[in-house]
Amino acid sequence: MRLLFITPYAPTPIRTRPYNLLRALRRRGHALTLVTPWENDAERAALHTLAREGVTVVTAQLTRARTALNLARALVSGRPLQALYCWEPGLAGQLAAPPGGPFEAAHIEHLRGVEYGLALRQAQPDLPTVWDSVDCISGLFEQAAQSSRSHFGRWVSRLELPRTRRYERQAVRRFHRVLVTSANEAAGLARLEAQAAGQGPNGAEARARVTVLPNGVDLEHFQPGSGAREPATVVLTGKMSYHANVTAAHHLITSIMPHVWATHPEVTVNIVGSQPPAAVRALGERHAPRVRVAGYVADLRPDLQTATLAVAPMAYGAGIQNKVLEAMACGTPVVASPQAVAALHARVGEDVLVAEDALAFAAAIGQVLNAPALARRLGDSGRRYVAGHHDWDVVAQRLQDIYYELVSAPTRLHHRARHIS
Repeated sequence: MRLLFITPYAPTPIRTRPYNLLRALRRRGHALTLVTPWENDAERAALHTLAREGVTVVTAQLTRARTALNLARALVSGRPLQALYCWEPGLAGQLAAPPGGPFEAAHIEHLRGVEYGLALRQAQPDLPTVWDSVDCISGLFEQAAQSSRSHFGRWVSRLELPRTRRYERQAVRRFHRVLVTSANEAAGLARLEAQAAGQGPNGAEARARVTVLPNGVDLEHFQPGSGAREPATVVLTGKMSYHANVTAAHHLITSIMPHVWATHPEVTVNIVGSQPPAAVRALGERHAPRVRVAGYVADLRPDLQTATLAVAPMAYGAGIQNKVLEAMACGTPVVASPQAVAALHARVGEDVLVAEDALAFAAAIGQVLNAPALARRLGDSGRRYVAGHHDWDVVAQRLQDIYYELVSAPTRLHHRARHIS
C-alpha cells in the first residue's frame, strides 16, 4: 500500500510507537511518506535513519518562536494547548500533494496531530484516514488534576480538561477510524463521541469506530543481558519531565523505599530518564548515595539488564506503560501498581507482581530481593509475555489489516471545517 503517515513530532527510538510502526510497515513492503516537524539534531538524525530505511520524509523545523505563537493562539481560540503546540503552517501546506502519492490511506498520530489531519481532510476529503489517538488525553488530565504532585501540573490539567474533552469529542467523529492503546482508552473516547452523537453513554457507532492497537516492544533491541544482575538494585525508567513519572518517582522514594530500607538498607534506586526536573534531582541529592538520578542515557538496556528489579509505581497514567514492556523484554522482574498494568493481559503473580499501596509495594520488592528463584521466574515469564503479545511486527500486521478493512469498505464522513472550535 501507499501510505501517508503524519506525526506532530519526529518519530525517534524514544517515541517508540510511530518509530517502530513505520519501520515495521516498511519491512512489510509498504511505500511510506512521513510528514513531520523536527525540533533538534537528535530528531533530524532519527529522520535520516528512517529515510535510509526507505521512508520518504517531508519535514520542516518547528521553532520555539512558532511554538510560543501556537500556544498563544490556542489560549485565544479555546482549543487545547496540545492541539496547536506542534503546528507548522509551511509543513501543513504540503499536505495537498506530498511526494509518494496518490495514497491509499493516511495515518495521523496523537491529539497534537489532529490539526494536520483536518488540513489533510480539507485537501484530500476522500482519502481514508486513521487517527491514532494513542490515549484518551482528557482521561489523563482528569487523573492528573487530582493526583499530580506538581501544583503547576494540576493547574494546567484543570485548565485543559474542558477544552480537551470538547476537542476529543469532536475529533473522534472527524476520521474514519480511531486507534488507542487499551480498552480503557477506547471506552473513554467512545463515551465522549457517544455523548456528542446523542447515543447515550456507550453508543454502538462510537464503539465501532474506536479500535485498540496495543503498543509493542523491540524484542531484538531489548533482550536479557549476558552478565549477572546486581544484588540489590531497583530501577525506575521513563521520561522524567512527564508529570505522571515525576509523581511516581516521589511516591517511590518518599513512601515506598523507607519501608524497603528498614529491612534492606543496602538497596539502591536508579531513576533513569530524560529531563528530570529539579524536584526529581532533589530526591537524588537528599537520599544519596542510595538514590541516583541518571537523567538521559543513550541506551536504557544496561540499567534494565543489570537491575534486580524494575518498578512502575504509577499513581495515574494512560494506555500502555512502555517502561513495563521494556523491562519485561529484558527479563527483568517488574513490580507495578494496578494503574501501570491495567492495559496489559499479563498474569499477576506470574508475569508481574502488582501492589497498590506503599506497604504492599515495599513487601513485593522485598519478595523479589529475598527470592532469586522468584526473580528468575518473573523475568523469564515476563519476557515470554511480551514476546507473545507485544511484538511490533505483530502489532504492525494488525494495523495493516485495519488499513485494508478501511480501504475495502470506507466509512462515509460528512465534510467538516478545517479546525475544531
